[in-house]
Amino acid sequence: MAVRIGTNPIAWSNDDLRELGGETPLEVCLAEAREAGYAGIELGHKFPRDAQVLKPILDDHDLQLVSGWYSSNLLERSAATEIEALQPHLQLLQAFDCNVMVFAETTGAVHGSREIPLSWRPVLDQSQWAEFYERITEVAAYLAGQGIALAYHHHMGTVIETANEIDQLMASTGDSVGLLIDTGHLAFAGADPTEVFQRYADRVVHIHCKDVRPAALIQAKTTDSSFLGAVIDGVFTVPGDGAVDFGAVLAAAADAGYAGWLVVEAEQDPAKANPLHYASLGWRNLTELTTAAGL
Repeated sequence: MAVRIGTNPIAWSNDDLRELGGETPLEVCLAEAREAGYAGIELGHKFPRDAQVLKPILDDHDLQLVSGWYSSNLLERSAATEIEALQPHLQLLQAFDCNVMVFAETTGAVHGSREIPLSWRPVLDQSQWAEFYERITEVAAYLAGQGIALAYHHHMGTVIETANEIDQLMASTGDSVGLLIDTGHLAFAGADPTEVFQRYADRVVHIHCKDVRPAALIQAKTTDSSFLGAVIDGVFTVPGDGAVDFGAVLAAAADAGYAGWLVVEAEQDPAKANPLHYASLGWRNLTELTTAAGL
């Protein structure tokens, strides 16, 4: 089976803390992503959102558009309102024949604040669960009808962060709600990425590959850091440069017949971690690991 290896521009220019890599032109990001070996890239805030403008830019760098993050607010609005709100994003992904939408509930989320500790993240009240999951299922069913799978992104600082919350999400939503496995966020949340993958192998539609540095992770948890504070302190790195067992994760993916994208998404401070160096390291390591796993 074949997988494709892509990347995310967040190593060059951070979407949540835009002073990180703020001076880096999109042209540099795309040129270096291709130089490092990647076949595709996800959206970032510097990308034009007009398909006719973006397509020749990506073509010039021989890069495919993989997908792009969408922030939902289903705790505050109906599925119909959310479906209306996501139309520009959906139409952009469709124009590039993307087959997944990276989707995360961000109502009350704290991952975008450098001052707010992760312990202050929103937690769903029992009374909110049923309606929230019903709305996600409705949106996912709509997207499926449009040829796009909803890839739910569990994320530090949001309402779906832990393995238990992923379990609740998967148990309470329809099969149209796909799961994005993010190895770094799972490790940060204290979960085993391989176990979570194996539990929901039939619903995994997208994989973000990031590693964690144990010392920085311990520091973040000990000090109750903000998410962005942990990023600046180097909690994340590229596959093979930290403590995540990618051999086991990718073996599970091979066993499941996974044939989607593997996306290196390891946000770091580009002033401390040269993006081209780490992008190249991540591509080399992940290529070797996928080959060893039989992908």
